[in-house]
Amino acid sequence: MSTDSLDVSGISIGILGGTGDQGKGLARRFAMAGHAVLIGSRSAERAAEAAAGLGLPARGADNATVAAEADVVIVAIPWEGHKSTLESLRAELAGKIVIDCVNPMGFDKQGAYALAVEEGSAAQQAAAVLPDSRVVAAFHHVSAVLLLDPEVTEVDLDVLVLGDDREATDTVQALAGQISGIRGVYAGRLRNAHQVEALTANLISINRRYKAHAGLRVTDV
Repeated sequence: MSTDSLDVSGISIGILGGTGDQGKGLARRFAMAGHAVLIGSRSAERAAEAAAGLGLPARGADNATVAAEADVVIVAIPWEGHKSTLESLRAELAGKIVIDCVNPMGFDKQGAYALAVEEGSAAQQAAAVLPDSRVVAAFHHVSAVLLLDPEVTEVDLDVLVLGDDREATDTVQALAGQISGIRGVYAGRLRNAHQVEALTANLISINRRYKAHAGLRVTDV
C-alpha cells in the first residue's frame, strides 16, 4: 500500500541527539522539506548552536523540551546513553511516535560489528522503556555525509520502516518520503529490527572498501 496520500506536512519533528552528524543531517533534510524541526541535546546551548549552523529554520533546546514539544521524535543518540536517556524522557514521550535509528555497534581492528542487545535490538529496548509511546525503527542506513552535503539534492535510497503500529509505520514511511530521493518501505514488525540495525556494520564495510556512502534500494516494490 502506498503512503503517498498521507498528509504529514504539518508534523513537527524533534531529534534527540541532534548535535551529532546523523541528527544534524536528518534535521537539515526535514527542515528543507518544510517541517518545523527541533534539535535536542543534553546541552541546550549546544543544541542552539547546531540549529543555527544549519542555516535553515530550526530551533535547539534540551532533550526534555524537544521530547515534550515535537509531534514526532527521532532518537539519534549514542548507543551508550540510549536506555538511560529514554528512561529519563518517558513522560515527555508518552503517546508519541518515537523513531529509533540507533545502531548498537562496536569497532575493533577488523572494523565495525553489531553488538548483542538484551531486548533484541535498540528499537525493542526503546519499546520496553517507553511502554506508552509508539516506537518505530527507521533511518538506520542513511549516510550522514550525504544528508549534510549541500551538493546532494536527492538522497538515493530506501528507508526500512519497522513497527507494530500500522498507523505509526505509515506515518514514518510518509515522513521518509518528505526527503527528496528517499522512499519509506515497510519491513516488518519491531521484533525484526535487530538485523536491520546490524546491517549497518556491513554497509560500513562496503563504504570503506569502495570509498562510498552506500544505501539500500528494495526491488519490485
